[in-house]
Amino acid sequence: MSRVVTAPELAGAAIQCRDLWMVFGPEAPRHLREARRRSASPDAVVAELARHGLIPAVRGVSFDVRAGELFVIMGLSGSGKSTLVRCLSRLVEPTAGTVEIGGEDVLGASSRRMIELRRRKLGMVFQHFGLFPHMTVAENVAFPLKVQGVGAAERRARAAEVIGLVGLEAREDAYPRELSGGQRQRVGIARSLVANPEIWFLDEPFSALDPLIRRQLQDEFLRIQASLKKTIIFITHNITEALRLADRIAIMRDGAVVQIGTPTEIVLNPADGYVAEFSRDVPRGQLLTVGAMMGPMPDDVHLNGAPRLRASMTLDAALAACAAEHQHMPVLDDEGAVVGLVTADRLARGVEPQ
Repeated sequence: MSRVVTAPELAGAAIQCRDLWMVFGPEAPRHLREARRRSASPDAVVAELARHGLIPAVRGVSFDVRAGELFVIMGLSGSGKSTLVRCLSRLVEPTAGTVEIGGEDVLGASSRRMIELRRRKLGMVFQHFGLFPHMTVAENVAFPLKVQGVGAAERRARAAEVIGLVGLEAREDAYPRELSGGQRQRVGIARSLVANPEIWFLDEPFSALDPLIRRQLQDEFLRIQASLKKTIIFITHNITEALRLADRIAIMRDGAVVQIGTPTEIVLNPADGYVAEFSRDVPRGQLLTVGAMMGPMPDDVHLNGAPRLRASMTLDAALAACAAEHQHMPVLDDEGAVVGLVTADRLARGVEPQ
């Protein structure tokens, strides 16, 4: 049985998505309304739609994204994640539900308003780079500003700024055919950033790249995000990538969200076997932190010069630092205050596969 997963409503959220459906097939809005009038159960609604030959690619999805948050949506192929992000930006029209971006009703906006939003507020990067082969790197990156009517000198200056941000300063005059796959993806990222969007949608941006280049671009992406603090929805089917990048993760199955949580919550407390299977082979010691494993700080524990650990340290790093210790060790927050205790044994249990 499927279940509808919702996140607590966030005051001032950058993106609010409520009960979003995308159903493919003739007269989908009417059939969906009738099915939902007959039953509140998502499974019953899906069964009713199936009798009419309709396919629900997104069903009853609700979540909020905080301003500045990197929110990853992941799932297997066909789970609905790419359709969902296209619904949020109205590249496809949802069948039912609401989407607000910065408090604005996106689904109620006119076509002209949506064009304006995509040009100025929403940045998008997709798996296929879509670069213009006859334009240089600088011309490709500056193209969105040209569409906006920005003057040539300002376009060049802004393009140079974001090209430097993605580490392609020396390739401004190169053409796409002269670039590696990773470099072309960087051009796509720079082009999406040149208009300084508030919201950034990235749909499998690194999946076509080999593992080494993929990790390098993840590093670059995290560096850019640390600097710009964009609100990001990032689509991937790769759990390692999701756990490495995300502030929070929404996991989808058959068009529905089955769990929303931080990377640590997803690994330590999977909602069901489907979610647990995603993280079964994840190297937990490289992901989980000391803060996730520590216990409270009792009043009667004497530290006696025990080594201090940071709550943000990975379990692997902490175990290496205290391999010879068998006593309670204090855990410090980012300001250096003691926030709890942990033992080497407890750290080791966190690394063990579940």
